Amino acid sequence: MTSQNHERVPSSVRNLSVLLVEDSRLLTDRLREAILNVPGAQLAGTVDSESEAVATLERMPVDVVLLDIHLRHGTGFGVLRALTSGRHDNVVAIVLTNHDLGEYRRAAAELGARHFLDKMRDFDRLPSLLQEIGSRTGAFAPAKESVST
Repeated sequence: MTSQNHERVPSSVRNLSVLLVEDSRLLTDRLREAILNVPGAQLAGTVDSESEAVATLERMPVDVVLLDIHLRHGTGFGVLRALTSGRHDNVVAIVLTNHDLGEYRRAAAELGARHFLDKMRDFDRLPSLLQEIGSRTGAFAPAKESVST
């Protein structure tokens, strides 16, 4: 199920839009809080299955997909495959999983994941990583104002 965040940021700043793909309710709540505590970050939605994630990506543009490998239905690898379709070239994929296995890291990297984090060890790195992505992609740069004459 997709949920929208209506947190406001100053109009001079473009939001960093994050889609959260996670099947654990407890972790979803913790991740939502972590994302929303990053100034300028916006939670575009939360889903818990591969098909919901792919459908959401087709409906709305996002800057970041934060996903688990094992989902309620399907896998994060399927979501990563959907991101390689060419329509989502600018989306930054971050895998956050309890399954920190070498073969998972390699497969995720081959499918375009730019970051692979262990839920237990790397959870606290997420806010600074989102800040870095927002700065690098220009999401946190002042928006250009239109001038009327």
